[in-house]
Amino acid sequence: MYSCTVHEFDDIPSFGQEALRTGFYSSSCPNAESIVRSTVEAHFNNDPTLAPALLRLHFHDCFVQGCDGSVLIDAASAERKALPNLGLRGFQVIDDAKSQLEATCPGVVSCADILALAARDAVDLSGGSSWGVPTGRRDGRISLSSDASTLPSPSDSVAIQRQKFAAKGLNDHDLVTLVGKENYFSYSRTYIRN
Repeated sequence: MYSCTVHEFDDIPSFGQEALRTGFYSSSCPNAESIVRSTVEAHFNNDPTLAPALLRLHFHDCFVQGCDGSVLIDAASAERKALPNLGLRGFQVIDDAKSQLEATCPGVVSCADILALAARDAVDLSGGSSWGVPTGRRDGRISLSSDASTLPSPSDSVAIQRQKFAAKGLNDHDLVTLVGKENYFSYSRTYIRN
C-alpha cells in the first residue's frame, strides 16, 4: 500500500516540472479527480468534521513552503511534528486516495495534488463552492518542523499575523478570510462563556 505520509524523505516520488493546469492528469490518469472525490466523500459521509480538517491541512501545507505536500511527511523533524501541526487531521483520507490512485495509475499523481483536490472536494461536499484545481505539483522532499514557525498562530498579534501574511504575498482580506473565523470562535469559547 502506498502512502503520502512516508517516513523517509527518499521514498517520495519526483514529478516533472510542467506548469500547473486544470486537467493535468486528463491523459495520464483520467479518473484521478473522481477517485480523490469518491475517497473524500466516503470519509466525509462517516465524519463531516473532516471537511474543515482537510481545508486546514491544505492551508498548513501551502503556508509553509507552498503547496508541495511536505506537511504529509511523517518524520521526527518534519513539519507535521511541529506544534502548530499537531492537531491536524485528514492524513488517512489522503493516504486512502493515494492507495486507490496507485492501484489505477502507479507513480502518476502527486500527494500535493491529492491534498489540493481533497481540500476542494471537502469544501464542495460541505455546501461551499467548487472550483477547478490546477494540478501538476511536485511533491516536496524537504520538511522541517522549524519551518512551521511561519504559520499564523491564534496568539499572534494582528501586526504579527499581517507580517506573516504579507511575507507570503497575501493581504488583510486574505488574513481575515483564512484566520479571522478561527480566531473569532476561539475568542468566543474563551471569553463569552465567562
